Amino acid sequence: MTKVYGLSVPIISAGMAFIANADLAIAVSKTGALGQMSGSGFPIDYLKSQIQKIKTELKGKPFGINFIPRFTQIEHIEVCIAEKVPVVVFFWDDVPAQYIKRLKENKVKIWIQIGSLVEAKIAVEAGADALIVQGYEAGGHNRSTASVFSLLPNIKKALPDIPLIVAGGIADGQGLAAALTLGADAVSVGTRFLATPESNAHPEYKKRVVVSEVHDTVHHNIFGFDFPDATVRGIRNKIVAEYEGKDYPAPYANKKPEDFPIIGQSAMGPIRRFSGVLPTPETTGDFEQMSLLAGESVGLIKDIKPVAEIVSQMVKEAKICLTKF
Repeated sequence: MTKVYGLSVPIISAGMAFIANADLAIAVSKTGALGQMSGSGFPIDYLKSQIQKIKTELKGKPFGINFIPRFTQIEHIEVCIAEKVPVVVFFWDDVPAQYIKRLKENKVKIWIQIGSLVEAKIAVEAGADALIVQGYEAGGHNRSTASVFSLLPNIKKALPDIPLIVAGGIADGQGLAAALTLGADAVSVGTRFLATPESNAHPEYKKRVVVSEVHDTVHHNIFGFDFPDATVRGIRNKIVAEYEGKDYPAPYANKKPEDFPIIGQSAMGPIRRFSGVLPTPETTGDFEQMSLLAGESVGLIKDIKPVAEIVSQMVKEAKICLTKF
């Protein structure tokens, strides 16, 4: 992974919607890891401007743009091709064959995030150059079928030639070392990079990640009338506690968004109850009613510190762990 993509460390930042902006991608890639920016749903011109910003800052270092296909158009793909984005990452939906074809024709690497052996096989057949293997413990949208350290060896055995990037519960060097020991080629880190000055998360959101313990996240189906029945893992606040275990069908099912009260304001407008919009710095409102996506790695995160310090510490810790074997 490091040789093919020109990395000095096998760490990838997760393409967290709303949170993984250009600044976070830049900060991660500058360390020798690979930073991702979430590109889903952006106006074409804005996406182009942000990719150009990343390229200007990185001066040839690799980075990736992350898409959920249902919020993506062929124009988004064409911008990535025109701007020579090194890696395009897809998650959740089947990737249209046209997207794969265009990216392959222009030698853009394609990664697909999966949560099961079945999905892994489909992604490889579709043309993935690498797989991000997401475990049940991972934050964000998550439909994984098992913990990442159960999934990884099974997928490795079935698909020995495809590079595998592990996602879920990794926030320190021990997790990095464990993933590499089990056969991963790199790790994907989300929640740890959320709790940084460079991420686009609201300060209150970051604070709640830091104070949460490993048992304070829940896998649920509570949010998302704007992305129906897309299960997630996030922090247990009042709304999650209220509907925990009572989220099938989802509490917003068969109802109109305008039926729900406004619980906050975002840069995009009002946030209604059960919306999956994540709080960014401009957000105001009741954080006990908002979606606060995070993985089980919250238990390992005790501070907010710069991306460069996190990567440096992870690498040092991993080297210590690996020299023990």
